[in-house]
Amino acid sequence: MLFDSSVRRELARSFGATLVVILTIVLTMMLIRTIGQAAVGAVAPQDVVLLLGYIALGQLSTMLALSLFIAIVVTLGRMYRDSEMAVWFASGVGLARFVRPVLRTSWPVLLVVALLLLFVWPWGNRNSLDLRDRYQQRSDLSRVAPGVFQTSSDGRRVFFVERESADAVDARNVFILSQLEHSESVTSARSGHLENVGDDRFLVLERGQRNDVDLQTNEKTLSSFETYRVLADERRVRDVETRPPKTLPTMDLIAKPTLKNQGELVWRFGLLFGAANLLLLGIGLAATNPRRASNWNLLFALLGFVVYYNLINLSQAWVGSGRVGLGAALAGLHGGAFVLALALLWWREHAAVAQLWPAAERRRAAA
Repeated sequence: MLFDSSVRRELARSFGATLVVILTIVLTMMLIRTIGQAAVGAVAPQDVVLLLGYIALGQLSTMLALSLFIAIVVTLGRMYRDSEMAVWFASGVGLARFVRPVLRTSWPVLLVVALLLLFVWPWGNRNSLDLRDRYQQRSDLSRVAPGVFQTSSDGRRVFFVERESADAVDARNVFILSQLEHSESVTSARSGHLENVGDDRFLVLERGQRNDVDLQTNEKTLSSFETYRVLADERRVRDVETRPPKTLPTMDLIAKPTLKNQGELVWRFGLLFGAANLLLLGIGLAATNPRRASNWNLLFALLGFVVYYNLINLSQAWVGSGRVGLGAALAGLHGGAFVLALALLWWREHAAVAQLWPAAERRRAAA
């Protein structure tokens, strides 16, 4: 049918353009943030692109839902401004008739959103967390770059080493400046390497000397050594039980219904239900006066998206703290949004009929 094909074609074109713009903006912001994290030593510089990919996949579901919502508002808003809606209303096509072509265009996007939320979102978060943990679990000696002074993770030590390559474990010409509350020490050695003893890792220095200074008494001590062993300041591997709920698969969250896991389930299913409700809300919020050149309807629609998204995050916090149950949060928030969307559609459609009815009466009276 001409009506369905025209609406679907324009909606798909608007969705593609909107998605490209939103992806460009969001990816640029994410890239700047990830580079900043690499600059302060939170992630490895060589993992910036990979980490950016994981973060982008995790946020893609939100970007798809927002792009689809904006595309519906922009497309139908353009039809209002160009008086195409008046033509369709006069031909007997009500506003509720637009739901079918919108759903036929949007169901593949909703399916992708569901797959991203239920499977890709925890997978991306888990890999991002593993990248950060692996980099943080590296020893201070392995973290520094050859020929560059580097501060340790706790900020109490400064390292300088020379190595044949950045991936080498053994180092030569090691320099370590350690600062404690009442003392300061300078340790230098010709070579050093790492040794694993059980769950601990030690930095073993060979053929060097250590100069200790007592900051209170200004007493200095110089000592030489053939072998000096130092416990490296490292973090243990993160256990599965200590992983945040956003990294757990959906089936694991369902199998272990703790409060935090239920809060994560509310967020995942809530964003999926929210994306579906936004389709109906977008149809109702797209109405505009063709005599006005402003796009206040788009502004109100974006405000509605922000409020809805924040309510989803708020429901996650409420369920995670035990204030609201999982079923009550999903039914109350998204059921209420669905009823609001239907009421808005009914009001917009009856308002359009009320505007066209007096015009038809005037034409019959004139005839």
